[in-house]
Amino acid sequence: MAPNSLDDVEFPPDVSAKIKTYVYRLIDPRNGETFYIGKGQGNRVFAHIRDDLGSDESDTLTNKLKRIREIRNAGFEVIHVIHRHGMDDKTAFEVEAALLDAFPGLTNQAGGVGNNDVGAMHAGEIIRRYRAEPAEFIHRVILINVNRSAVESSLYEATRYAWKVGPKAHRAEVVLPTVQGLIVGAFIPEKWLAAVPENFPGRDEVPGRLGFIGREASREIREQYVGKRVPDAFRKPGSANPIKYTW
Repeated sequence: MAPNSLDDVEFPPDVSAKIKTYVYRLIDPRNGETFYIGKGQGNRVFAHIRDDLGSDESDTLTNKLKRIREIRNAGFEVIHVIHRHGMDDKTAFEVEAALLDAFPGLTNQAGGVGNNDVGAMHAGEIIRRYRAEPAEFIHRVILINVNRSAVESSLYEATRYAWKVGPKAHRAEVVLPTVQGLIVGAFIPEKWLAAVPENFPGRDEVPGRLGFIGREASREIREQYVGKRVPDAFRKPGSANPIKYTW
């Protein structure tokens, strides 16, 4: 698919009404790599390609927008594919989640709705998850769903940076990273700070978000939680928020 200039392209109102909700892929024309998967209505896909969403707080300075700007500054246009259209939101969430599983290394900040619990797994992972004992929370705990690929490099780094949390986070006694409904680690947050390089050297600034400085939890706390399943009460169907509080 050869990229054409999209500066003046948009879906006419009558077409937008007919295609309803759609799921799309953004592709870097320099190497053919898919770097973002999104869900939208109307002209959201073109707004992304043109970098018109910079005012959205969720999009500010993300890797996605940096990649789009790099492509355009190099004189190219972002390639897009509309994978499926004519859907209601529930169906679109499922399609988005399936595509997020299929393309590793994306710039999406979080997985799709339902992706955390029912996304791509080995059969052995499914058995471990559904046979795992549900956790009993005896501390004030923050559950953070982390990306499985990030965990492979450093579970602590994947867990501590950078999240949209409020003052409530400062009261947390334990932070538990989870992968597809299973608790995989335990950390004690000693200090929550703004997600900026001054506080976290070597990390990109993420406005409006926090990270924590901490340490691995004691063996007793790890045995209390790690390897346990997140109870159903804390897994709200349809929620894409990676953060959950237990108190």
